[in-house]
Amino acid sequence: MAVDPIHQFQIQNILPITTIGGTQIHLTNSAVYMLVSVAITVILLLGTTTGRRLVPTRMQSLGELSYEFVANTIRSTAGEQGMRFFPFVFSLFMFILVSNMIGLIPYTFTVSSHLIVTAALSLLVFFTVLIYGFYKNGLHFFNLFVPKGIPVYILPLIVFIEVLSFLSRPISHSVRLFANMLAGHITLKVFASFITMLGAMGAVGWAGAILPLGLTVALTALELLVAFLQAYVFTILTCIYLNDALHPGH
Repeated sequence: MAVDPIHQFQIQNILPITTIGGTQIHLTNSAVYMLVSVAITVILLLGTTTGRRLVPTRMQSLGELSYEFVANTIRSTAGEQGMRFFPFVFSLFMFILVSNMIGLIPYTFTVSSHLIVTAALSLLVFFTVLIYGFYKNGLHFFNLFVPKGIPVYILPLIVFIEVLSFLSRPISHSVRLFANMLAGHITLKVFASFITMLGAMGAVGWAGAILPLGLTVALTALELLVAFLQAYVFTILTCIYLNDALHPGH
């Protein structure tokens, strides 16, 4: 029987919760893995901050490295003022990273492979930038769409492009994470299915399965890197967008 590489992304109802407007609301596998990701993050950070030592343990070192990594990313893109958003950015980074890593475990579910999840995170960033930008800068926030030094005769076109680019941020922000995780897991599933299909052919099939096995191992290592990089890319883009809210002038 052919292996369906899309089956791993199917949303499954686990437990009915309530009914709203005639629609049954369920606890799904996606929600469960979100809760698991949050729980692992909380346990990890609590474990690294409880009983802190002058000479850090491995767990404490991991927590401190995570903190410094995100803090340095914020400072390098949004300046020292950006540190007021540290809890928000750090939570996003850890949630995406942990959920991506969990998704690499066989028979688990990859939360970030669903566009609705990445779109929700992207819209959260978008509205945070929009609301805080107007709160801090008032109408001066519109300076974000009016670059300095632009000739007047092309200014309307530039403003239109800047506004369109700003409004399209949630789309590119969410699709980038979703598409990379989706494509990577489909590729892994396809090559892994080759191993089982060739292995069922006997000794000749076992010899032929060596190549897809090696490719699967290599792709798994690559996906580990991609899982981290996509969390980092989402985080650094968030910092760049937050910098626009802090300093809207070009």
